[in-house]
Amino acid sequence: MGTVGLSFGSPTSGVGFDVSSTVSAIVANLQNVETPWKTQLASLESQDTAISSLGTLFSNLSNDMSSLTNLEGILSEKTGSSSDTNVLSLTAADSSAIAGTHTVTVTNLATTSSGYMAEISNATDKLSGSVTLQAGSGAAQTITISSDNTLSGLAAAINSSGVGITASVLTDASGSRLSLVSGSSGADGNISISGNSIVAASAQLSYSGVAGSTGVASTGALTGITDAGDTLSGSISIQVGSGTAHTVTISSDNTLSALAGSISAAGIGVTASVVTNSDGSSSLSLLSSTTGTAGTLTVASSILDTSDSLGYTSTVTGENANLTVDGISLTSASNTVANLIPGVTFQLLAPSTEESNSTLEPVQVVIGNDNTNVESTVNQFVTDYNSLVSAMNTQDGNTSSGTPEALFGSPTLSLLQQQLLGGLNTTNPNGSLASISDTAGTTLSGSISIKVGSGTSETVTLSSSNNSLSGLAAAINAAASGTTMSYSGTAGSTGVASNGTLTAAGAGTGTILSGTMSIEVGSGTTESVVFGAQPSSGAATNTIYTGSGVNTLSGLAAAITAANIGVTAATVTTDGTTSLALTSGTTGTAGTLTVTSSVFAAGTGVTATVVTSGGMSTLALASETAGAEGALSVSSSIVASTDPALSYSDTGGYTSTTADYGTLTGIANAGDTLSGSVSIQMGSGVAHTINVPPNAVSSPSNTLAGLAGAINTANIGVTATVVTSNGLSSLRLVSGTVGSAGALTVTSNILDTGNVSHTTLNYTNSSDVTSLTGLGISVNNDGSITFDATSLDSVLNSDYSGVVGFFQNTNGWGQNFSTMLTNAGSSAATGILSLASTSNSNIESTLNADITKENSLISAQQTSLTAELNSANEIMEQLPTQLDGVNELYSAITGYNQNQGG
Repeated sequence: MGTVGLSFGSPTSGVGFDVSSTVSAIVANLQNVETPWKTQLASLESQDTAISSLGTLFSNLSNDMSSLTNLEGILSEKTGSSSDTNVLSLTAADSSAIAGTHTVTVTNLATTSSGYMAEISNATDKLSGSVTLQAGSGAAQTITISSDNTLSGLAAAINSSGVGITASVLTDASGSRLSLVSGSSGADGNISISGNSIVAASAQLSYSGVAGSTGVASTGALTGITDAGDTLSGSISIQVGSGTAHTVTISSDNTLSALAGSISAAGIGVTASVVTNSDGSSSLSLLSSTTGTAGTLTVASSILDTSDSLGYTSTVTGENANLTVDGISLTSASNTVANLIPGVTFQLLAPSTEESNSTLEPVQVVIGNDNTNVESTVNQFVTDYNSLVSAMNTQDGNTSSGTPEALFGSPTLSLLQQQLLGGLNTTNPNGSLASISDTAGTTLSGSISIKVGSGTSETVTLSSSNNSLSGLAAAINAAASGTTMSYSGTAGSTGVASNGTLTAAGAGTGTILSGTMSIEVGSGTTESVVFGAQPSSGAATNTIYTGSGVNTLSGLAAAITAANIGVTAATVTTDGTTSLALTSGTTGTAGTLTVTSSVFAAGTGVTATVVTSGGMSTLALASETAGAEGALSVSSSIVASTDPALSYSDTGGYTSTTADYGTLTGIANAGDTLSGSVSIQMGSGVAHTINVPPNAVSSPSNTLAGLAGAINTANIGVTATVVTSNGLSSLRLVSGTVGSAGALTVTSNILDTGNVSHTTLNYTNSSDVTSLTGLGISVNNDGSITFDATSLDSVLNSDYSGVVGFFQNTNGWGQNFSTMLTNAGSSAATGILSLASTSNSNIESTLNADITKENSLISAQQTSLTAELNSANEIMEQLPTQLDGVNELYSAITGYNQNQGG
């Protein structure tokens, strides 16, 4: 830090100095210590901006990948068309639909049951009674006329009943009627009506009569009814003169004649009879037994002719639509037909057109994959990827002013570039075996046959030396590339025939061979072996031909043996590798075999990788040949044999007065053989490892009971017992010390080897597309990529499922690339960009805290300096006066005026 000098001018002048500018100069000098901190802050803030920008670009790319990797995303979308949209209109095709063409004919459309109740003259007429309605096989509902006793009230009651029928009032010049329409189309929606007693007020029998007069009795009649036998309901009130009114109610005998009888028999002074009117209708005639006004009848009728209820007329009967799909006769209750073609919904609009030969003209329904949108999404992915690469390339250089970009030279940038390029070039597996747990105790056995394209199947067999996924992967990879079959043999000796083997690592019984070999027995003639048929021009001397198309070890063995040159050949398979075993037919040195091999065993061309995720591992296979020619056909008989692991669970916990305890996983058979060890630690003490004891001769000791005994014998302060509950036996551990000092920490590596589970690891084909190149995407020198939409369109048309598998299958390229984007970007807290941003933020916080602290110190110093310099300035301003005073004092003492005369 520099220094600041004070300029006082002439100290005795009394002028003083500028305190403010002096303090500012000193403070500015003190603030220089913050300059490197602020420079670093500015650099970090520039990095933050760059990191945020890259995070957005990574997020864009992740969104593109989500569209492609989502099982219900762009790759699941379908397109569709109908050859006759007047008959059938395609409305939807979901992700379960399969691309293809279907033939549909429509015999008839589905109809919906409907009808109406008899009209009444006025929509506001009062109604009474009830009706029971039912739609198809649904629950029947009885609707009773309530206080809202009009047609609209009845309609509202039906609509709110949940019976599945829609009611509405239709009115025209002739009157009003209740329309009923089933809520379900088809045969199962037909409307049924029973118990209909709904009648309008017009069905009420009103009374009309004349009063009595001198010598004349009062008479009258109820309104006529069409049929005297009609069913009646209700009651009638009759009063004679000023007498008591009597009510007669319709009984079970509910006809007009029965009512007449009831009135006549009531003894109320009235005679009732049924009369036939001129128009054929019938009326109830009433005659008072008393003449004059004293016998005048007063009648109030609420009698209803219930036979005149509002009858129901069905206008449309519900029927199912009848159609054929791909020649199969089908029905649909609705004209909106869903999933008769899986995943497809279409609307029936009209019956199919009838052709001249009286057959129905079929409609072609075409379901296709949405190639256009897939290509658009992939193109967007390429655009966003190139934007990200361009942004990273920019950060790897200088700004327009020549200074380095914010992330220039940053390890974060370098790591991002490596991750992105590595993810881009990841090979997509063609398929994988079923996953197995990463826990100990799983061994593999069996074999797997792999065929590339139309080639020959190669079989890899597991042995005790390679009985794991990694061992299987190593065996498959060893067979991947071709190699020369070398010969190793022994010379003949007395009584012993010479023998040897021709071997290539990883070769199987179906391995394709090429090249030549020669065999010489003792000092005899050298025989050459050639793959192929004998030339038409004749056989070469001392040459063995395997035959046309014979190019495997078994064919080679048969050809050598059949040549009768004194050598027997056979194939022998060990650990997945097949060898050609040669044995001389002559013992001793005279039969010693001299074999020279330039036989080449072709490789399988398949790479195997063990992929681990979430505690599970699987074997992924990738063909080294692109396209359909490299498609893998795999048959797996690999069996995983797993010993269940016994894990520890702390079930008790502890308190200051109780001891900790817990159990190992229960097993069904307490006598199962166990293996492994368990580590037990109490509190902060030493961890003790107890091994499962070896099996004893007299009684099993490698069981739960044996392990309990071993733990108790070890005297580590823990008691072990075998407990049985719900058919399972467990090992219970109890600490001998209460509180935290006795807290148990247990790590179990115990395996139940007596309860082995066996699972065949089946192979699932994933995709024939092994890299982005197969989709028409190539990588440029600057790291950007180029997209050829025509190439992708060709693959989508020929191998759509392969493209889907490339992006969506487990361990596929799409899933791995998406994971890489998450691990590199800022969407996850552990992403590279997120960690870089967090690191910057922490440093920025520290720097800001340092600057704030330093500013506080400088502020305090500024206040102190200001006070001190103000005091000094005051002294300097007073110096002339003080000096004058001194001079005057000195003159007074000495009598000499120093200023006199100058």
